[in-house]
Amino acid sequence: MRTVTTPRPGRPWPAPPRLIATDLDGTLLREDKTVSPRTVSALAAAEAAGIDVFFVTGRPLRWMEPVKDYVHGHGLAICNNGAAVVDMASGPGENRFVKLRPLARAAALEVVELLRALAPGTSFAIERTGHGLQHEPTYPRLYVEAEDLVAPAEKLLAEGGAGGTEPILKVLARHPSMDPDAFLTRGREAVGDRAVLTRSSAGALLEISGPGVSKASTLEECCAERGISPSEVVAFGDMPNDIEMLSWSGAGYAMGNAHPTVLAAAGHRTLTNEEDGVAAVIERILAAR
Repeated sequence: MRTVTTPRPGRPWPAPPRLIATDLDGTLLREDKTVSPRTVSALAAAEAAGIDVFFVTGRPLRWMEPVKDYVHGHGLAICNNGAAVVDMASGPGENRFVKLRPLARAAALEVVELLRALAPGTSFAIERTGHGLQHEPTYPRLYVEAEDLVAPAEKLLAEGGAGGTEPILKVLARHPSMDPDAFLTRGREAVGDRAVLTRSSAGALLEISGPGVSKASTLEECCAERGISPSEVVAFGDMPNDIEMLSWSGAGYAMGNAHPTVLAAAGHRTLTNEEDGVAAVIERILAAR
């Protein structure tokens, strides 16, 4: 168990921050999926002061366009809830995956079988390292992408099947009517240690990663490579997939709009995403320096 240093009076972080880790949707991004001018300035000022900023998100690489211009210095981001570290600074067509922590195909198939039995009516989608989403015909699509591949999950995940051989970064399980928190709780009980289940959507949508894979565990690896301790990390988030990251960091901030379980788990709270809650804390950090 790590030792947590007592923060200085008036400073909620236990050591001078060296890295800021922030979720995107519901956290850094406003509801219209843009980054406010105030937040853009705060991110740039943090980097100029020598503080690394990592975007840590459930989004796949292809959905990182809204923030690609705000990744400074190292150019890295953690995507797919920790299943991939990507290089946002590399050009189109280059190998932008720096690190992969995939879900084994056999484990993914087993999880699909268990969740179908648990909650009939569940539909599935698969995120791989390719450019589109693989999903079942009944899976609801918020965004129609040109390279979508549609087939039953068992065919998409079968060895030599329609889904191909690219690494599986995440499986998505959507139920049309279950309570989202109940679906997560019951799903975790059914799946056990075969995979990591979490959620970040308002609906009953489970996000499934390989054993041990989370935003927190991948962020921990990235920090260890840089000689950065947990006490030197300030993190921000709003949904259950952020809880481990907020708990691991020296100062974990729940957004004012965060899910109740996040508000209960985080040591600190900031303003909502609409009120630039991340920028407000960064400004305090820089003023204290």
